[in-house]
Amino acid sequence: MKTRKLGNSQLEVSAVGLGCMGLSHGYGPATDQKAAISLIRAAVERGVTLFDTAEVYGPFLNEAVVGEALAPVRERVVIATKFGFDINPLTGVRGSDTNSRPEHIRVAVEGSLKRLRTDHIDLLFQHRVDPQVPIEDVAGLVKELIAEGKVKHFGLSEAGIQTISRAHAVQPVTAVQSEYSLFWRGPEVELLPLLQELGIGFVPFSPLGAGFLTGKIDENTKFDPTDFRNVVPRFSPEARRANMALVDVVKSVAERKDATPAQIALAWLLAQKPWIVPIPGTTKLHRLDENLGADSLGLSAEDLTQIDNEVSKVKVEGERLPEAALKMTGR
Repeated sequence: MKTRKLGNSQLEVSAVGLGCMGLSHGYGPATDQKAAISLIRAAVERGVTLFDTAEVYGPFLNEAVVGEALAPVRERVVIATKFGFDINPLTGVRGSDTNSRPEHIRVAVEGSLKRLRTDHIDLLFQHRVDPQVPIEDVAGLVKELIAEGKVKHFGLSEAGIQTISRAHAVQPVTAVQSEYSLFWRGPEVELLPLLQELGIGFVPFSPLGAGFLTGKIDENTKFDPTDFRNVVPRFSPEARRANMALVDVVKSVAERKDATPAQIALAWLLAQKPWIVPIPGTTKLHRLDENLGADSLGLSAEDLTQIDNEVSKVKVEGERLPEAALKMTGR
């Protein structure tokens, strides 16, 4: 698999990473632990080196699975995890708010290190900006952790451009996470230009639109009761019906390129900037292979122009997150 560097940093990772959240959290019941470990190790065998998790996925469960899966190959991979929610370190019970107080970050990082079975975190993200804690204090604490060798690189997730700039002035930010795909192109307005200017890499999550761009979901699809998409406006049956026009665009290109819609969606992302590394998630080996196939699928300038022209005619219906979750982004 090809590799990419995240911005101006020397952190080199596979062009496509693996988002591990869905193995334990968000999309229904957790995957059997042995099956999850097997999938992660299969990704390693196929050349994936970036694995993304967070303490809140479970909570704690996903980090433990990732840690067990990657322990035998720890030196060959890059592990990214996140802090930032108010989680009791002893019980794993999550509060309703963010918590990036420096003392809480230290406790969270120690817990992550134990669950991940490692002495350092390669890429540590603040999961959501905490409006009660100046970002300079957060960046300063992460800078201390880097000096101590417990963390290698600093990242921010769903942060606003002013917050990113302020944090970067204290401790260089290696990567930023946000949702980005043909289903949600908001980062193109302000975020991507700032990352280009500052030399920061971009790690898009939900690069397949939480599964919608695969073409396997329609207005009649029923999600597990614990699946977060049940409360996402963009996934209401009415919105799905309207948004199928976007999937039709991707399908038409896929047919012409002898590829799948998922591969086209990922290849489109990879073509946007050389410092973009998407992290699609899956619980199935054949979907893993399908996603990784996007790495070798080249889209021509003509392909990209066609996609942009056709997508511009589609008005995507529905917000990408529930109102309460949206309020926690872009701060």
